[in-house]
Amino acid sequence: MHLTTSTLAVVALASQVQAHGYVNLLKTGGKFYRGFDLMDYYTSTPPAVPGWSTTALDSGFVMPDSYQTSDIICHKGSKPGKTHLPVVAGQTVQLFWNTWPAGHKGPVIDYLAPCANNNCSTVTKESLLFSKLDQVGLKSGPSPGTWGTDTLVSSNNSWTTTIPATLKPGAYVLRHEIISLHAARSDNGAQNYPQCVNLMVSGSGSKTVSGAVATSFYKRTDPGVLIDIYNNLNNYTVPGPAVQAF
Repeated sequence: MHLTTSTLAVVALASQVQAHGYVNLLKTGGKFYRGFDLMDYYTSTPPAVPGWSTTALDSGFVMPDSYQTSDIICHKGSKPGKTHLPVVAGQTVQLFWNTWPAGHKGPVIDYLAPCANNNCSTVTKESLLFSKLDQVGLKSGPSPGTWGTDTLVSSNNSWTTTIPATLKPGAYVLRHEIISLHAARSDNGAQNYPQCVNLMVSGSGSKTVSGAVATSFYKRTDPGVLIDIYNNLNNYTVPGPAVQAF
């Protein structure tokens, strides 16, 4: 669903009262596209969008004790988007969050998973094999430091990722995630905000994605999950697999 300029302000301002945030607007190839909005949950005929729906109506998060459940894949109660965002390999995808609290610091991570039958709208999320596309964790100190989320906030609550030019054409799920660490000094205190978007990638590349199920990415005791970012923080290891080379 390509958005015209007249509708952008409405989408950008929707649900600003929520405490945390979610991705509700997308941009690629110079065009804006509508993502999933929580208000769609209350609509009998919601628009067909590439963003995955979720039942996290409080704009909430996934806790570490749910890392081995399907909630961590694309958020709580998530279902595939009905359409695909058209992207040319080598182009960027900009993901706009409806809001993000500046004090919720942590890494920003992007993953990519191919879809069976070249169609992400009918995929079974538990079968998706994600490869890490990019990540930005701690950029500089001192505690609590400057993080990927600070870049997101300073970029109008948006994040830009590049789809590799060498990527094989086809349908993919882009899994975009923030891990907020403001309460991570306590066990089960980290907050994960996974967001998923269907992509239809065109181009002439041949590189395939080799990944793993999202339920294998994190453990609640990982040093990048259970951490006090306010106490002499000098370095940080972003949790999850290594970034795949393309």
